[in-house]
Amino acid sequence: MRNYVIFDFDGTLADSRTVFISAWNALADKFKFRKISREDLSSLRKLSIFERMKYLNFPIVKTPFILPDFYRFFRKYSKEISLYPKIKEMLDLLERKGYNIVILSSNSEDVIKDVLQRNSVKNVKKIMSSKAIFGKDQMIRQFLKDHQLKTSEVIYVGDEQRDILACQGAGVKIIWVSWGYDGKELVLEQNPDYLVDSPEEIVEVVLQHTRDEM
Repeated sequence: MRNYVIFDFDGTLADSRTVFISAWNALADKFKFRKISREDLSSLRKLSIFERMKYLNFPIVKTPFILPDFYRFFRKYSKEISLYPKIKEMLDLLERKGYNIVILSSNSEDVIKDVLQRNSVKNVKKIMSSKAIFGKDQMIRQFLKDHQLKTSEVIYVGDEQRDILACQGAGVKIIWVSWGYDGKELVLEQNPDYLVDSPEEIVEVVLQHTRDEM
């Protein structure tokens, strides 16, 4: 049995809140968005993505127009993005246990590679960059097809409601992490398969998932 763990990046492996807020506010005047502060994040975590868009005065149809500017900003300030504590140790342990590590993110591949390199993370087999807010389910299905994998051979780790919906659409199990962009009050409505509060718990759940599927 071949086992893969697919990770979301921002909010799951990496803390990019500071860069996100700076990027958002830098573009707010240009696109007429509502600016945000770090203190706003706790209330935003309780809102769905569509509720956030309404609060921030951001029509979702503008996504293709703003993403290039976001990518440029993230590239410029990628040095300010850091891995959460214990993430590298968790990834190293999963590799030692025989798991293949993949990243699927809306962030750009070059930014992800820079953060991984600075933190001496060398065990990521593949990075997939999604250019859309939604559509991760299609990328997961394509990944399964390309690698001839059963859904039972893959588990996903993410922090957002849209991650849960994507995994449900693709038929793979998901571990939701509590330290990311979406709050527990929001994601409980989507019934994630597993909920964890620390990177150490991710390893425990992945191992248990493998035993359950054997």
